[in-house]
Amino acid sequence: MKKLTGMGTGLVLAAVLAAPAQAAIIEITEWMYNGYGSEFIEFTNVSGAPVDLTGWSFDDNSRTPGSFSLSSIGILAPGESFLVIEGTAADFRTDWGLPAWVKIADGNTHNLGRNDEINIYDNLNQLVDRLTYNDQANQGPRTQYKSCNIPAADYGLTTASSAWPLAFVGDSYGSWQSSRGDIGSPGQIPEPAGLVLAGLGSLMLLRRRR
Repeated sequence: MKKLTGMGTGLVLAAVLAAPAQAAIIEITEWMYNGYGSEFIEFTNVSGAPVDLTGWSFDDNSRTPGSFSLSSIGILAPGESFLVIEGTAADFRTDWGLPAWVKIADGNTHNLGRNDEINIYDNLNQLVDRLTYNDQANQGPRTQYKSCNIPAADYGLTTASSAWPLAFVGDSYGSWQSSRGDIGSPGQIPEPAGLVLAGLGSLMLLRRRR
């Protein structure tokens, strides 16, 4: 089982400064709509450049920019993920065994259901990524107590597929079981997505252990 481990702020800063000047892209990479502890949504910077999330926001199917602020996340380094959760960051970290450096925006009240959307907007209120799902209409698996990682081939504005597998302990995403019994890989770099960023190999190795 892969678990997360800490890294120094110096390494983060070095990675940000060394990142090539490319267009920033944030993707929805994993979600669990209902867990024993707290539902979560994972977003990942899949570009080769750091992204400042000041002024960015999340919303569900109301499609209203600014509904839930992501400004607290700050700078997201290339290959780095952050989480939006409904509970408290402290409880979520304890439940999943996450270190302090995993970025979490907690207290979300725009909770997900079985038929819903996940939307992320930039600081100009422009839609950056959207996931639409309805597990009651064969649009994605039922992510109750088990998360679903979005395959890299389906990144972008997309409707979930029932072919996407639910997480299981030891899967290719390094999923594990939380202390409350949920299964997922929140905050993990989504390796199967092929996020091989030039110059960041050492940083990625430091961010995980088997």
